[in-house]
Amino acid sequence: MDGSKAVEFKDELLGRDIRQLGRMLGDTIRTQHGEEAFNRIENIRQLAIRFRRDQCEQAKAELDQALHALGQEETSQLIRAFTYFSLLANIAEDQHHTRRSRAHLIAGSAPRVGSMAKAVQNVVHAGRLDALPDFFADAHISPVFTAHPTEVQRKSTLNCQMAIARVLDERDRVQMTPDEQESNDNALARGIHTLWNTRLLRTAKLSVLDEVENGLSFFDRTILSGLPQLYCSLQDTLAKLDPHWAQEELPTFMKVGSWIGGDRDGNPFVTATILKATLQRQADVALEHYLTELHKLASQLSLAQSMTGSSDELRALADASTDLSPHRIDEPYRRAIYGIHARLSANRLRFATGAQADAKVQPYANAQALLADLEIVHRSLVANGSAVLARGRLRHLRRAVKVFGFSLAPIDLRQNSDVHERVVAELLSAARPGVDYKSLDEDSRCKLLLEELHTPRLLISPYLEYSEDTAGELAIFRALKEAHAAYGPECVTNYIISKAASVSDLLEVALLLKEHGLLRAGRVDAESAMAVNIIPLFETIDDLRAGPAIMAKAFAIPLYMDLLRSRGSMHEVMLGYSDSNKDGGYFTSGWELYKAEIELVQVFEKYGIKMRLFHGRGGSVGRGGGPSYDAILAQPPGAVQGRIRLTEQGEVITAKYANPEVGRRNLEVMVAATMEATLLGDSAAGRAEPAQLSAMQALSDEALRTYRSLVYETEGFEQYFWESTVISEIAALNIGSRPASRKKTTSIEDLRAIPWVLSWAQCRVMLPGWYGFGSAVQAFLANNPDGLAQLQRMYKEWPFFTTLLSNMDMVLAKSDIAIASRYATLVRDEALRVSIFGRIKAEHERTVEAVKQITGQQELQDANPLLQRSIRNRFPYIDPLNHVQVELLRRFRDGDTDAATREGIHLSINGVAAGLRNSG
Repeated sequence: MDGSKAVEFKDELLGRDIRQLGRMLGDTIRTQHGEEAFNRIENIRQLAIRFRRDQCEQAKAELDQALHALGQEETSQLIRAFTYFSLLANIAEDQHHTRRSRAHLIAGSAPRVGSMAKAVQNVVHAGRLDALPDFFADAHISPVFTAHPTEVQRKSTLNCQMAIARVLDERDRVQMTPDEQESNDNALARGIHTLWNTRLLRTAKLSVLDEVENGLSFFDRTILSGLPQLYCSLQDTLAKLDPHWAQEELPTFMKVGSWIGGDRDGNPFVTATILKATLQRQADVALEHYLTELHKLASQLSLAQSMTGSSDELRALADASTDLSPHRIDEPYRRAIYGIHARLSANRLRFATGAQADAKVQPYANAQALLADLEIVHRSLVANGSAVLARGRLRHLRRAVKVFGFSLAPIDLRQNSDVHERVVAELLSAARPGVDYKSLDEDSRCKLLLEELHTPRLLISPYLEYSEDTAGELAIFRALKEAHAAYGPECVTNYIISKAASVSDLLEVALLLKEHGLLRAGRVDAESAMAVNIIPLFETIDDLRAGPAIMAKAFAIPLYMDLLRSRGSMHEVMLGYSDSNKDGGYFTSGWELYKAEIELVQVFEKYGIKMRLFHGRGGSVGRGGGPSYDAILAQPPGAVQGRIRLTEQGEVITAKYANPEVGRRNLEVMVAATMEATLLGDSAAGRAEPAQLSAMQALSDEALRTYRSLVYETEGFEQYFWESTVISEIAALNIGSRPASRKKTTSIEDLRAIPWVLSWAQCRVMLPGWYGFGSAVQAFLANNPDGLAQLQRMYKEWPFFTTLLSNMDMVLAKSDIAIASRYATLVRDEALRVSIFGRIKAEHERTVEAVKQITGQQELQDANPLLQRSIRNRFPYIDPLNHVQVELLRRFRDGDTDAATREGIHLSINGVAAGLRNSG
């Protein structure tokens, strides 16, 4: 088979799956609602295709007429049809990626870029194999789950999708008889029928605990099994190259974290009670997994003492078990595991109720004690000729306990610096009458806070009553203290400060930790200690520019440096992609983030502190999204150093982690990229020349001016945004647990970044992912005769610039100005509509042309034909959702606010997001 035919065959397999899923969905619609309903849906799909192709008034009029004629039930059927097709297409694409990965492995092809095998191969070729032990010893890699308004699918819906995925996967792995193939097809039809008849959305408002359950479902599906598998696979790969790794296990360098249940910034529903419930629920998921694995392990380790040996410590463990069955008297491994199971069950009961079921069965003091017992079983198997058994289920369980402990995932706490300021001011005012903390300048605040950190006296008094806000914040710190005692200090390791703009913002949190016994400043009788990492989040353009100087000032404080020594002389800094983008636009945000990282590297090196960056990236490009592998490798030299955390925003968690194979691949990509960025990063690689830095600054300055001119300086833009997008409906429909704005205003400044980006994605403008770049390039070329050649070289040679433009290329390919024009008609003021939409359209044309010129493409995404084809194949199913969404918005704003219309809008938001995937 020649190359072109091989490519066609590969694509045909994906096309086969999509066509079959589409046919079966159509059959379900016919069965449930009749041929007329199917024909009506198909007619609107054809009209949407015609509108895209012709973009004429007649096509628009016919489409408007067809949509306007739909009743509520018919509208719901239409939205569900195209939403479910998008979900099915996602399943087919994920399965195709798995299919192609397996085909490469089976064929013995060279390792693929982004795989661990390729990363290790690159390390070996670079002669850096001996650097791996130090790399893993110091590495810290963590994707961190966060919630998102569109991520509100019920677990039942996800279960249906995964059932369909398993049926598709089965046909790729098993050679079937005709009867088996028919059975597989029937199972697929049943899965689609069930999906169609399963409610997609919740009927009640999403709560924080609902979001917690959504997040935990991906641990059940993927993380609990996938992460230990990744560790074991990596160790086996390394052991083939270096016998050292056959004897010594990898350190625990990767964990999956979570913000859900701990992120209080602007979310009044995250309370101490919610934090406690989240921690308890996470512990229950972890222990349930361990107990299930122990039950299976006991059934497998039926080894008789009379036939194979066991160690003294293993027999002691067996004898301590409450298992007295005479049938297992000669099976010490089983008895030992039953004893471990009983003790762990006691832990589960204690975490859930605080009670102890049986005085004879003592719960484990901590996860390390559980691991110690599992290690006894492991050592006994190895020492008695059963190492092959030790490398099975027990191996994965031991690794799981090391990674997840009793807390499953470390929860990050986050709060806005303004809140800390108010709490500290109230505490000081009550304890030190006459002190007006808020009136003090920065130096005076730092001096006062350092005084309080040095003194053992507490500000908080049990005899005083505090305001509701202050009492709520203090309750969080108490809950943190209790959590460390119950689940271990790994359950909450980080405290993030939003809107961090000064050293006093860091010291305020230090003082609150000290008030609850979570921080001890050095005194004669004790060393300094801090129970969690204090992490500033630099979000806006101004914050990013000020961040390095703030860290330098903090490091110059002896007490602060003493505290850092208790944290391994490591400090984490979080960088905000979303708010800096909303503040300055995509291009300037990316450039300011890059510059801030370079300056932070220099500051940390000067003071001898290890740096860990936490990238607050969204799934969408407008919030810093894009392929993780490229993003990590595009970091400035010295910015990774084996330590990196990335947010996994809710809108892409399903796409990245619902399918176990895809989830493991995403975890693998993070490790591979971090390893390569750390060990293979030549000091010259990725560092631009002075002329390129100058060019970037010139482009950024003009892009910022263009962006802010529209968003913040154009009269009426705020009105245009609220009327031409779904933002008001996102705010009104209570999608998600968090309010759309930080304050009760409609200003862009107060709006959260998630609904800002989501709204522009829904109407297919995607403005946060590109606006301003076209004008910037146009001005640069006007002032530089050889400017285009220079930008083309930058694109080819500088990973940062390449990634920036590649992501912009992708988001532009998903935008559609013709469909955006339909949303613009929702703006009541015609002059405002014509003026602002005209500017958006003109800048879109300039930006598309600029990207094509610099990348050398004839069309967007020519460099990525697979994604280009995927996007184009989706348009016939996404476009109708956009058109019907416009119709529903018009009805809703004209007063038709009944439940069916509200649900229709909500469904359409999820449908468009599902179709666009990482742009929603």
